[in-house]
Amino acid sequence: MSGDDFVDYYQILQVGPTCNAKTLEAAYRHLAKMYHPDHPDTADSTKFNEVIAAYKVLRNHDKRAKYDQLYAEKHGKHWFEPASGGDIDDGHALNDAESHAKILMYLYNKRRENAQKAGVIGFYLQDLLKCSDEHFEFHKWYLKEKGLIAITEQGTLAITIEGVDHVIAMSRTTRAEKLLIAQATAPDDE
Repeated sequence: MSGDDFVDYYQILQVGPTCNAKTLEAAYRHLAKMYHPDHPDTADSTKFNEVIAAYKVLRNHDKRAKYDQLYAEKHGKHWFEPASGGDIDDGHALNDAESHAKILMYLYNKRRENAQKAGVIGFYLQDLLKCSDEHFEFHKWYLKEKGLIAITEQGTLAITIEGVDHVIAMSRTTRAEKLLIAQATAPDDE
């Protein structure tokens, strides 16, 4: 595989370059099932074949090591190197937390509107956040790994039961904080 016909197998399987074998296997099984020609709603033979090809390379230790070298060359750096010189900016973490809350609240409201058709195409959520593809993939990965969202059989994103519980818990916490602030700033009636 030369640089011109490089295929991002990690992107095809919707996993990161540092994913472990268990995550790789789960992603493969999910996507192969979704795109399988026998699945009437989401069948896509081209994507199905891409998923199989990506998995064949990434599951094999030697093939994956060679592929990772190409991947690093294509991206101009190793994926484990800090992108910003290693400096930690907690502002990013706060912004990410706000983005996660927005995604969950949006998906929560969508689930409440129509519990059976609660899926949302990722593009709409990314547009809501006004973020890059890379940042949206990070948000999607995080929420999915935490079990707060899931990818439906149609390939859309939907909130899980754990996600609903999380939104409710956060709403209760916010409400309690507002009550405490209101009590602390209220004038004493003596």
